[in-house]
Amino acid sequence: MRRIGLPLLSLSLLVGCAPALAPIPAASTVAPPMAWRTSLEGRAEIEPQWWNAFGDPALAWIVAAARANNPDIAIASARVREARGQERASRSLLVPTLDGSTGVSEARSLNAFGTASRSLGVQPVFQAAYEVDLFGRNRAQVDAASANTAATQAAREAAALAVTATAVSGYITLLTLDRRLETLRETLGARAEALKIARDRAEVGYTSQLELRQAQAEYRAAQQQIPAVEASIARQENALSQLIGETPRALARGGNFAGLQTPAIPAVFPSELTRRRPDIAQAEFNLAASDARMRAARAQFLPQLRLAGSAGAVLSSQLDDPVGIWSFGGSILAPLFSGGRLEGQFDAATAQRDQAAFAYQRTVLTAFREVEDQLVLIDRLGEQERALVAQREAVADALRHATNRYRAGYSPYLEQIDAQRALLSVELALLQVRSDRLTAHVALYQALGGAPESEA
Repeated sequence: MRRIGLPLLSLSLLVGCAPALAPIPAASTVAPPMAWRTSLEGRAEIEPQWWNAFGDPALAWIVAAARANNPDIAIASARVREARGQERASRSLLVPTLDGSTGVSEARSLNAFGTASRSLGVQPVFQAAYEVDLFGRNRAQVDAASANTAATQAAREAAALAVTATAVSGYITLLTLDRRLETLRETLGARAEALKIARDRAEVGYTSQLELRQAQAEYRAAQQQIPAVEASIARQENALSQLIGETPRALARGGNFAGLQTPAIPAVFPSELTRRRPDIAQAEFNLAASDARMRAARAQFLPQLRLAGSAGAVLSSQLDDPVGIWSFGGSILAPLFSGGRLEGQFDAATAQRDQAAFAYQRTVLTAFREVEDQLVLIDRLGEQERALVAQREAVADALRHATNRYRAGYSPYLEQIDAQRALLSVELALLQVRSDRLTAHVALYQALGGAPESEA
């Protein structure tokens, strides 16, 4: 009893010397709000292919190509495979290892009678070893690897969601630029007509050279804006081409800007957000992995029990029959003095766990802010759009009156110029607001986590 009791007493003393595990900091917890600050009526659930709600077939093709060929998604997928390999390697800690070896020797010697002799020997041996996971160190390492795999999978979902949102926003921007170019060309045509009238009147002396020069200046002012927009269209096509994994080229449109449909506001409650966002899932799995590594660091203070055995045979030309050999034993490795190495590793692992906890908090707070930002943006852009529509009607009516008065000779050309400038400014502002509102819907879908179940 004394022989057994002494090792058990020593073991209990070593267990008692291990540091205690610190809980997750209470300050890192986040309670979701009961409702969104900006209340917009949610009318639909998020569909797996939510980008189809914009009603453009070319957009669906671009998104599919981006999700299939984008390098960022490919890199994220490769990281998932890497993490799975590391997890599979870590699970080897839980099972015995088996190795085989064969030794071959040949010798020539003299016996006691002075006669030379040669001998050939072969010794095959199988060795097995196993570490008994008394205090869960190996299991904790496997748990860390498993959580890391889940984190990389969530990171891939986040990358796919980001690429999807970028593709949709980029296509909306492309159609916006197309419509901007059409508006400028329409304006250029109107000013070309006004320039012709001014030139005809100047030739017969009905109007001054000042009005002619004003008409020419306005025509050139509209004309010089077109190349800049055309360059922006080309750059946007190049950016989308890169996004879908292709070299720069022209992209087909499925429709025009006016044909884009405004999606419904998704009906998602704040309490659901933490379960939908892939970046929150990634932060949560990173926290679980760091917590498992902290437990593994604590287990380093505790004894390790290793079992080992071997079995084989000796075959020799000097022997008539093979001779079997075997061995079996165990060892206990207990840390007695490490110069502060184990303490430092445990403190570092604990601090890393706390960092992961606060990183999770930051991710959750950012998620709620992003949703609220897009909700209020959609709401305010809607108000701005309605005001611009009314302003455009008033400015268009003012332009008709100014044009009629100028052609009838009741007002100078300057009045028509001012009305044209005002109408162009309002139309471009209205176009940009509508584009921003559609883009805000895309950002809202991304902020709500899209539809993670659709990720491959």
